[in-house]
Amino acid sequence: MKKIIKIAKVFLSTYYAYMLEYRAELFFWVLSSSLPFIMMGVWIKASVAGEFALDKSQFSHYFLAVFIARAITPVWVIWDFEKEVVQGKLSPKLLQPIDPVWHHFFGHIGERLARGPFILGLILLFLILYPRIFWLPSLGDFLLFLIVAVMAFALRFLIQYTMALFAFWIERASALEQLWFLPNMFLSGITAPLEVFPESVSQIALWTPFPYIVYFPASILVGLPVDIGRGLLMMFAWGAIFLGLNRWLWRKGLKQYSGMGA
Repeated sequence: MKKIIKIAKVFLSTYYAYMLEYRAELFFWVLSSSLPFIMMGVWIKASVAGEFALDKSQFSHYFLAVFIARAITPVWVIWDFEKEVVQGKLSPKLLQPIDPVWHHFFGHIGERLARGPFILGLILLFLILYPRIFWLPSLGDFLLFLIVAVMAFALRFLIQYTMALFAFWIERASALEQLWFLPNMFLSGITAPLEVFPESVSQIALWTPFPYIVYFPASILVGLPVDIGRGLLMMFAWGAIFLGLNRWLWRKGLKQYSGMGA
């Protein structure tokens, strides 16, 4: 256990220092993730003109929670892993006595820590400009949100890393992420909460992994009525499915990998 903790500390400190070298880039990443604030204005305006399951106050709280959830859950491992496979840079990592996935995992964690102050600053600025949307979630909701958001990040990382393993067979595994993008934008709750969709659409969406990346943790933070038990069960179920597929693709992919470009 001590060895594992020591390795984790080394990885985390290394990748955190690496991310700090790109503070300006981190700032622009934060600005580029401000879509929830745009959608907040759209849905607040729509709620005034029409009848929806949420009022304008709930819409404002929800999209602020979406912004926070998205700050925790973004993943880009598919592009990094694809580059390593295509260019043969995976070979040196295979010689190390640790699964290469941990390099990517702690790289993501280091980025979260480095990005944190920018996220907090943008939230504070938004609350100063629009103080009427300020609210404090209950302690229980906040703690549960943190747990579920971390689980959502782990699930999202596992899903994208599984798709990244197709780089062993195709040069552009990142194209799979493009296929994921469109349904994710609509069914994950980024552009709209599931409450505004027809009942049939929202029920189908709840059987997919999409809502559990953003909508589920965001709804918990703002106190929207969600089935927490079902949500956690679905996250574990999808996690188990992709974990099994991931390990199978990894074993098959290593046999396919030739290290070309190294």
